[in-house]
Parts: sequence; structure tokens; C-alpha cells
Amino acid sequence: MIVPQREEADMAEPTPQPTFFQRHEFLIRRLHSLSGLIPVGAYMCVHLMVNASLLNSPASYQKAVYQIHSLGSFLPIVEWGFIFIPILFHAIFGVVIIAGGLPNTGNYPYKANIRYTLQRATGVIAFFFIVYHVFHMHGWFHWDWWLDNVARPLGGARFAPYNAASTLTLAFRGVVIPLVYAIGVTSCVYHLANGIWTMGITWGVWTSPAAQRRATAVCGVFGLLLLAVAFGSWSGPLRTDPEDARAVEQKMYNAKVASGELDPQQAEHKRASGHLGEETAAAATEDSQQSNGGATKSH
Repeated sequence: MIVPQREEADMAEPTPQPTFFQRHEFLIRRLHSLSGLIPVGAYMCVHLMVNASLLNSPASYQKAVYQIHSLGSFLPIVEWGFIFIPILFHAIFGVVIIAGGLPNTGNYPYKANIRYTLQRATGVIAFFFIVYHVFHMHGWFHWDWWLDNVARPLGGARFAPYNAASTLTLAFRGVVIPLVYAIGVTSCVYHLANGIWTMGITWGVWTSPAAQRRATAVCGVFGLLLLAVAFGSWSGPLRTDPEDARAVEQKMYNAKVASGELDPQQAEHKRASGHLGEETAAAATEDSQQSNGGATKSH
């Protein structure tokens, strides 16, 4: 039986409507790549350089932290407006983009395809690391009931801004935490350096093979330099004595209170809580015992 052409057209399945992402793919991909550079990537560079200042001295690091927290009530606005929301945007649409394609290194084992897979893998690792890092150091939220009943009992909120070096050092004790941070920071650095290269492709900055080769070299050098800074920030807590750092922090705090820059009642919540202070003393005692037993203290 021959079906008339009109009836065949009527029986054809309706064309599926494009999704929101498909309708706005051009804009979203460019905003996604741009957010990875500014402000997320720029903030990560500054954050790593600030942390690497601990290699100079606890005083240098504490001074930088004081400058950041001098923003006062504007700090949460800066954090959410220029850090957390852009990270969430970049991560959410990164997942959407990943879900729309599959890695093809098995069929096309070229450098570009390996980098394609690594870019997405390091993006996933970086996101979960950042979520963990924010909880580990800051507890996610600053509500007292949350910090006291949820974050600190679970090992979070270890960082105290006005005891920056000593609390960071204590938070880095052990083997697992430094290993997690080494993997996480390396993933973040690779994702940014290679992401700059892919951003140039997305925005049409380098399209010819020669331009792409030059961009590869520039992004590679940038990534290696940033990785050096990253491992400087990683090794700082491992080389710092918490007792010495605590003494420096106390002097700086007393000086700011005496000069009127800090109100002790308002600043108290930014100092190490009692259990962290006790932990600092315990760590100092342990280091002292090791030193007396012939071990060399790390400064």
C-alpha cells in the first residue's frame, strides 16, 4: 500500500524543541570561559601568592590577611559576588558542557585530545577540592551555631584570620591533608593554564596552527610558574612552627589594638578559639620534645 506523501508528513515525529542551553550556547560558552579567567582564575593567582608569602615569614602572611579583612562588612559581598557565585556558575555550566560530549583519547590519541580530557577531569577535581578547602578552612558559613555544632566537630573551620599562620599550620598537620591539597592545587593550576588556551580558541584569539603553538608555549610557561607559586603556598605551612607564628601574631594583634585599628570585642571572633589555642600549645610541646630528642624543628 502506498501512503500519500501528505499522510507521511503528518505521521512524522515532531521536531524536538531546543533546550535552554542549546538556544543560548554561544553566550553561555563564552561567559563560562570568561568566568574561568576573570574573576575565578585571577582570584586563584592572588590567593596562591598571598599564601606563598608565608615562606617569607608569618608576619608577612599575617599582614596580607589583615589587609584582606580590612574590608570588614564588605568582605562577604566580595567573596560571594566575585568568588563563590562565579565559581558556581563556572562549575554548573562546566558540568553541562561535559555532559554534552565524550572524551575521545582512545580513538584519537593526540596531545590536544589528551588535554581535552585532562581539562575536564581537573575541572571536576578542582571543584570538589575547592568545596572541601572552603569547608576545611572556613566552614562554608560564618554562623556561630553552624561553626560550633557542625563545621568544627567535622574538622572544618580550622582557619582563624588573626592567627593566620599558626592555624593554617595546624590545619596542615598529618599526611592526608597535604596530599589532598597537592592534588587539588595541581588540578586547579592545570585547569586554569590549559583553560586560557581553550579560551583563546573559544574567543577566536588564536586560530591558526602557528598561533596555537605559540599560545601553547605561553600557557605552558604560565602554568609552570603558577605551579611553583602554588607549591610555595603548599610548603609554607609545612615549614612553619606554630608556636613561633602564634607569638608573632599576638604581637601584631596587640599593636593593632593599641593603635585603635582593631576593636578587641569585634575582632575576637576572628582569633583562634580555645581548642585551637590548646592545639597550638600541644603542637609546640610535641615539636619541643622532638627537638630535644634530636629531631630538627622546621622553620
